[in-house]
Amino acid sequence: MVFDARAAKMLAHGEHIVVPECPGLRLVATESRKSWIYRYRSPEDGRMRQIKLGEWPAMPIARAMALWDDARQQREAGIDLAKRRKEARAQEKLARQSARQPGTPARPGVAVTVLGLALQYAELYAKPRRKEKGYKELVRLVNSLLGDVGMLEPTEVTRGIAFDLIDRHSKERPVLAMSLRRELGSTWEWAIDSGRLPEDTPNWWRIVLKGKISSKGRVIDGVHQGAPVKRALSFREVGTILREMRFISPVIRDLLTLYLWTGCRGAEIVQMEGAEISRDERGALWWVIPRAKIKMARNPLAMDLRVPLIGRACEIVVARVEQYGQGYLFPARPGARIGHVAQKNVGVAVYNHAKRCRIRPELERMRWSVDDWAPHDLRRTVRTCLSSIGCSSDVAEAVLGHLPGGDEAVYDRHDYSESRREWLTKLVAEFERHEADPDAVMARPAA
Repeated sequence: MVFDARAAKMLAHGEHIVVPECPGLRLVATESRKSWIYRYRSPEDGRMRQIKLGEWPAMPIARAMALWDDARQQREAGIDLAKRRKEARAQEKLARQSARQPGTPARPGVAVTVLGLALQYAELYAKPRRKEKGYKELVRLVNSLLGDVGMLEPTEVTRGIAFDLIDRHSKERPVLAMSLRRELGSTWEWAIDSGRLPEDTPNWWRIVLKGKISSKGRVIDGVHQGAPVKRALSFREVGTILREMRFISPVIRDLLTLYLWTGCRGAEIVQMEGAEISRDERGALWWVIPRAKIKMARNPLAMDLRVPLIGRACEIVVARVEQYGQGYLFPARPGARIGHVAQKNVGVAVYNHAKRCRIRPELERMRWSVDDWAPHDLRRTVRTCLSSIGCSSDVAEAVLGHLPGGDEAVYDRHDYSESRREWLTKLVAEFERHEADPDAVMARPAA
């Protein structure tokens, strides 16, 4: 179908747009938002009910249609979705009550279900130990995938029931099936350790289909591509991409340049703030990433990461500090839920210029000459290219912000700041040489 975003934007309070291809799916406008709603007849009593799938425009129509299809299949299997959500909210409330009263596994007279136990695990154990995004994904995972098993008592789960649940999801969504199996296994271990389940309760989730689920890879043009390839670009490919980046938006161009010129993670780059930029006594520019922002923030050995800014990275950062001051250097549009550009926007922008992209085919735009790469591949490219020009493994790993393994991390507290600046300078010189000369040959490492 052709979704008219302009008509959706103009919807007044109380109006709605139906999706003819998806019976029961509609976009409903209220005073403050527009929501995707699925209306259906309950398979239990035949009454009309509805559930909210998400909000537009945060949830595009393609995602809404996918969720509608999943909800439709559950309804056809005899599941009343609205009733299920109501029960799930009751279980979440119970989990929060348990959190306020440690040592109380449940209220008297309330039987804890598999779903309720999983939500207690999420609230009491996972939430204090994970980032908010990870906690929310866990709650979403168990709410959406447990199905009828979620309404059983934990002690009623047999090996066959566990197998059937994981096997059913593994056929269509193997990655989610692996995540569900792992999270339920952890839930059972936590529940047994905390006394919420008897000590002799078998943890079938750790046993069923162990090592037998594998991803079919992403789907392109309806075909599974197999296991994803960990891509590292050559110097020549980097040069080609740098030449073609002048045809993309300035924000995405700056972000991709910082991937290559710093080797940092995308999540760190999009959160860069002017307050984190400083110069040393020689006038060299540095970006100090606070420990709280790095991936390994919970590691007790993690420290603030001092990143040298060289050449184009220096020019980009200085210009953005002048424009945006001490706040986010890649600010989001007004009204966004987060203050900075979302990391996924970079990946979407790169894909939008890929040859295989079918989004808005009528729109003429530059297509990358280099196929099948994503922003994170640039970080892998930095590491690979550093090795190819003779950089030692210790320095190359420090460039990426990785911690050494084992006892080395305990005893080697050197931050390799000057070495990182030296080798990044050599690396970007090679990038620029291949950008200027498509036929350039990689320089041999110094002896």
